[in-house]
Amino acid sequence: MSKKLALLLAAVVMMLTLSACGGSNDNGSAGNEASPAQEASQEIVIKATSWEFDQPEYVIPKDTPVKITVENLKGAHGVEVEGTDINIRGNDSQVVTLKAGTYPIRCSIVCGAGHAQMVSKITVK
Repeated sequence: MSKKLALLLAAVVMMLTLSACGGSNDNGSAGNEASPAQEASQEIVIKATSWEFDQPEYVIPKDTPVKITVENLKGAHGVEVEGTDINIRGNDSQVVTLKAGTYPIRCSIVCGAGHAQMVSKITVK
C-alpha cells in the first residue's frame, strides 16, 4: 500500500506543480491591461540574465499603453510587477497601462542561487 500512496502523492504534486507553472498574462483586475483595440505608444525591453535585469529602473509614461517585453539572454526568467497582476514569462510581452508610481519588479521564475536578488523597478511618471 505504501507504493500506491507514494504514487498518488507524486501524481498530486505533479498536478499542482504543472498548474502553478501555467500562469496567465491576464492582468485586468488592477486596471493595468490595455484594451485589445489600444496599441502601445512605446516599448520597454527588460533583458534578463543569470540573476540580474539589465537596468535597475525602467521609466514609462503614466496612463499610456506600454508594451513590456521580457527577453531572456541567459537562463529562464520572468517579470512580476508587484502591486499588479502583471506576470510576464521570458521571451513574451504584454501591453499594460499603469498609474503613476513606483512598482518593484522581481523574477517570477525560480532561476537559481541568485534568484532572490533579481529585482528592479518600474517608475511611472
